[in-house]
Amino acid sequence: MIQRYQVQNRNGFENATVSVTVGRMKKVSFAEYGGPGVLRLVDAEEPHAGPGQVRIAVRAAGVNPVDWRIREGQFQHTRPLDLPAGVGLDAAGTVDEVGEGVEGVEVGDRVFGEGASTYAEFAVLSAWARMPAGLTFEEAAGYPSVVETALRIIRQVGVRSGQTLLVSGASGGVGSAVLQIARARGITVIGTAGAANQDYLRSLGAVATTYGEGWVERVRRLGRVDAALDLAGSGVLRELVELTGDPQKVITIADLAAPDFDVRFSGVAGSVPEALAEAVGLISRGDLHIPVAKTYTLADAAAAHIDSQAGHTRGRRVVLV
Repeated sequence: MIQRYQVQNRNGFENATVSVTVGRMKKVSFAEYGGPGVLRLVDAEEPHAGPGQVRIAVRAAGVNPVDWRIREGQFQHTRPLDLPAGVGLDAAGTVDEVGEGVEGVEVGDRVFGEGASTYAEFAVLSAWARMPAGLTFEEAAGYPSVVETALRIIRQVGVRSGQTLLVSGASGGVGSAVLQIARARGITVIGTAGAANQDYLRSLGAVATTYGEGWVERVRRLGRVDAALDLAGSGVLRELVELTGDPQKVITIADLAAPDFDVRFSGVAGSVPEALAEAVGLISRGDLHIPVAKTYTLADAAAAHIDSQAGHTRGRRVVLV
């Protein structure tokens, strides 16, 4: 492909015709905010690793609720996008470009991490770690944002060993991570989920109960609640404040009505590299495993968002590339 560039010399700029090969790839994109139907699988120019970044050939991309919240435009006033925009934050794959200043990673390394527009054949990561031995790309893609979020909200809510943490909407990816990390720290967890996921919560070490009518009394019968996390945004903040006795002991990652109840909404990521390093340790020690509930192709990204938005997940959903 022939493209014309401005080339600078000692006398200023002059026109020059430079022959370059511009790689193309498939990626999921949206040109306007809206429902899942705005997603399109398009032909796009490949991204390239800048300083402090790596590019990967994507093998799998994690599906997170934030992906469809961004697509809907929920953050357009606080974090506006230049449309059309790509989709996805998490991915796992093989490094094929290393940016300036990056050390400790080489082309060919298998990594997982966080970047931008990861529902694509190639993606640039700004944070990454080598995949633990025995982990598949499909599994690895489900960890980065989930583990960072779990670690962050456990820290923010201030729950300690010997205390009890209530997790509302506990069977999804973040809930699965919270339950296992809390268990490893000596924290008792009461988890709410649908009837079909009760055994799953118990397998992760939680005291399980169902949501729905009467759930507050069911939780009370299980004992004192020292802190609570809302992971589903199902309108339970008033009840969580009631159960803990203090809005400062409640964190939500999903309910935008949090200020109405003096509850903290935790939506800004902390240190992703540190979270990835801790994730590697947890996975390697056998203290953390998040199952993949369902996989999709790039062409089925809209279906992945529909399923994610419907909830009732057990573990993670992943787009395979």
